[in-house]
Amino acid sequence: MKGLVVAGTHSGCGKTTIAMGLMAALNRRGMKVAPFKVGPDFIDPGFHKQICDRPSRNLDGWMLSKEYNQNVFYKNSHSCDVAIVEGVMGLFDGYDGRSEAGSTAEMAKWLSLPVLLVVDARSMARSAAALIQGFENFESKLKWAGVVLNRLGSDVHLEFIREALEGHVNIPLIGGIKREDGLNLPERHLGLVTQDENPLDPDYIDHLADLIEGSLNLDMLLDNLPELDIPKFPQKQETRQKTFVRIGVARDEAFCFYYQDNFDLLEEYGAELVFFSPLRDRSLPPDIDGLYLGGGYPELFAEKLSRNKSLAEEIKQLGDNGFPIYAECGGFMYLTEGIEDKSLNYYSMAGIFPVRIIMLDRLKALGYREVTLKASSPLGSPGEKIRGHEFHYSEIKEITGKVNLVYKLSDRPGLKIRDEGYIKKNVLGSYVHLHFGSNPRIAENFVRVLAEEK
Repeated sequence: MKGLVVAGTHSGCGKTTIAMGLMAALNRRGMKVAPFKVGPDFIDPGFHKQICDRPSRNLDGWMLSKEYNQNVFYKNSHSCDVAIVEGVMGLFDGYDGRSEAGSTAEMAKWLSLPVLLVVDARSMARSAAALIQGFENFESKLKWAGVVLNRLGSDVHLEFIREALEGHVNIPLIGGIKREDGLNLPERHLGLVTQDENPLDPDYIDHLADLIEGSLNLDMLLDNLPELDIPKFPQKQETRQKTFVRIGVARDEAFCFYYQDNFDLLEEYGAELVFFSPLRDRSLPPDIDGLYLGGGYPELFAEKLSRNKSLAEEIKQLGDNGFPIYAECGGFMYLTEGIEDKSLNYYSMAGIFPVRIIMLDRLKALGYREVTLKASSPLGSPGEKIRGHEFHYSEIKEITGKVNLVYKLSDRPGLKIRDEGYIKKNVLGSYVHLHFGSNPRIAENFVRVLAEEK
């Protein structure tokens, strides 16, 4: 098995397009491609999954331990021909300016993978060589798979930079991509438009594959990748237990932000996941023991969600009667009394939590979070810790009744931000997207609570 990290000089240089193009080209060659994404992003992994026809998993240097990242990578790539890890931000960008902590470079070293550096060469010629030389010399312990020049103006532009690299840079030039309208994916406030909401056109995927095959020396790139020697480090994953609870999972265009590892861990501890659509299904799946409502864009589908009153009323009745429910971000918003959009239209939701949500024009919260449980909840006991990420353009406008908070939220440096984590009986809602891999006991606790409540 071979692998590489697709990294960029900075955000917006084209690494997502190059990474997806490589996945598409290698997949079309008949190779089994294992996709991964560095960082907490939900959107890119959705596109990876569509292209590679297998789940893409998040790797993260803060939410997850080094050992966990290695376990996830090798467990989910060992049966494939090549693993492609899409980086985050610029190659060396991490938590601060003093270290590589949290960076794509750190992850490449943890996984012993060479780096394919994507350079936005627009409006540069010989200066590109100086830039690449700086990246090459900045960290001597990195391995390199090659350089890809993006947004070139012409074949002459490519040759200018090729000449400049000779004698100055040891990283091999794999090729260059010319500027082309229509390659970028559409965006909205949380990033790109999601795969669930707007799947990639098969013609677009084919075009990406054609572009990579026609512009890059793909055979040279593959030859530059060493065969990975999968290390035999201690495996802490539990043997999957016999299924003894069923969890209904909301999954459609409105609720599509989930870490694949969260699903894997719930299943490992004995849960069967049953997917349903709050947009389309008029009732919940039969014989379920709990609910998991993930994030997404409920505000974009608020009118349709509010019209599906039978499902919302069923969920509210269950929650009011002590049925275990875990909801985060968009899922939490769905469990409130309602959402007011930016045009001041108000749409009623399930109404379990006595709060009302309003959408904002500005970003309300962004960053890594560590949650410490202050009281018992469906996820665990007081003192339990878990890490995640917060990113949303909404806030609580009004609290119309009594609410209890069971989270103490801290940011990445460990400074307390606020109390959060709304709980009512066995219903827990929060704006934080939790990664169960940061503390697998959380998944185990949730399954155990469901089994006890059956």
